[in-house]
Amino acid sequence: MINIDDIKFDEKGLIPVIVTDADTKNILTLAYMNRESLKISIDEERTCFWSRSRQELWRKGETSGNVQHIVSIIADCDKDALIINVRKEGPACHTGEDSCFNEYLFGKKSDAFDLSTLYDIVSDRRENPKPGSYTTYLFEKGIDKILKKIGEESTEVVIAGKSGDKGDTVYEIADLVYHTMVLMANMNITPADIQKELAGRYKSDDSVSDR
Repeated sequence: MINIDDIKFDEKGLIPVIVTDADTKNILTLAYMNRESLKISIDEERTCFWSRSRQELWRKGETSGNVQHIVSIIADCDKDALIINVRKEGPACHTGEDSCFNEYLFGKKSDAFDLSTLYDIVSDRRENPKPGSYTTYLFEKGIDKILKKIGEESTEVVIAGKSGDKGDTVYEIADLVYHTMVLMANMNITPADIQKELAGRYKSDDSVSDR
């Protein structure tokens, strides 16, 4: 464990900071801190940067409400750059995007699919209804229909699991996860909310979990 006196600021008294989402591990933004803003960030456990353009302290979310709560601060081997893992409230970028990094100079966007991708697709159907879409249909029918489908899919998972057929069980779990995502989007619950809840139950220290 190091302390603030070990950090190496540049000739302008600044250090570059890469901010990442503690749950998704996505890179959110690149900013700068001076000694004062780093101390404030540690003391308040929320990001406070140094604005090079305005030449003043900048508490993230002070005006927008998009606060970033600090989970950890990690220095590189030379102690002249930092990674700050945060749990954020709202988008990280002033454009409204989740991350400031969206413009490709080379290569293309990964087509990797995960639960966050599924959630984004489901949420988009809620915000931008598409005729003929089953997801749109569920949102239009409302909470009772969504909950009924979750109940049905839960039963299907039990039946498939009892049969011992792995393929059928995977199929039915996928259906259950999808319909659960619809419920989450309908209630504005994000995957990060679920991950945060789970992280609170399974601590990464040496204590014995009760689960």
